[in-house]
Amino acid sequence: MSYVNTLKMFVRVYELGSMSAAARDQRASPAVASARVAELERHLGVRLFNRTTRRLQPTENGRLFYDGAQRILEAIDEAEAAVMASTVNLRGSVFVAAPLGVGRRFIAPHVPAFKDEYPQIDVRLRLSDRMIDLVGEGLDMAFHLGTLDDSTLKRRLVADCPRILCAAPAYVARRGDPGDGERLLAEGHDCLNLRFPGAREFQWTLMTAEGPKRFEVTGPYETDDGDVLTGWALDGRGIVLKPIFEVADHLRAGRLVPVAQATPPLPVQLACLTQHRRLRDPKIRIFTDFIIARCRADLARATEGLVLPAAPPAKAG
Repeated sequence: MSYVNTLKMFVRVYELGSMSAAARDQRASPAVASARVAELERHLGVRLFNRTTRRLQPTENGRLFYDGAQRILEAIDEAEAAVMASTVNLRGSVFVAAPLGVGRRFIAPHVPAFKDEYPQIDVRLRLSDRMIDLVGEGLDMAFHLGTLDDSTLKRRLVADCPRILCAAPAYVARRGDPGDGERLLAEGHDCLNLRFPGAREFQWTLMTAEGPKRFEVTGPYETDDGDVLTGWALDGRGIVLKPIFEVADHLRAGRLVPVAQATPPLPVQLACLTQHRRLRDPKIRIFTDFIIARCRADLARATEGLVLPAAPPAKAG
């Protein structure tokens, strides 16, 4: 297994950009990390990193090798987890976090069925729209809706989730449909904002004919609970930016209507995040597979039959 351990060390050095950080992650010394990378470079006959005083920069060969090494390690993890799941008595707790809307709609409803199938695994589910520190809070996994900057976590895509700008018919009757992002700002529309420490929704990124553009939006209402925003929108208090799955029933019933459709928002990704070393725990792998399969089916049903705003055609030349 020494070559596998060397591959693991290389992957973590690549992702963390530091021998010492990768060594801590793999519970080894910096000297061992450096020796393993050097051994791999000798074996391949190429340099995998350019060393600088502050950070290791992967070479082109390093980037190529990383892609292959990652696939190999993922295949090994999957094979080991499958064998372990078939030979061990699965028990213990799985600690899971998710955004409120995602957790209420797509995770919590399936936890009882998971418990029925695996009665000795307990699920500890925490729901919050705030930013989650997966490592610091001792979580096994977290479902994340948005973009991810932290490359130290293993990210498994669940689905691309289209989003929409919408408002109650009463708001549109009173203030009008802005049509696009430029008029939304120029006409001073009330925007309902999701904000919490570390949040990035102070800007709405909309697709224009020139490509994605950020619009700095303002409004008299803000909260850290996405369902509260939906309630305010239903009450005619302003325009809200929402994943379509969260407002699909309201759109079908006409309680909310699309606005600013000439510049629709970019979709957002729903992903499952785990720490690398926890992927080998079979109960975590089984819970992840169980929930993701059901999440995908639920998301498809939630948006079925809805006509989504199309991106504007790009300007020529």
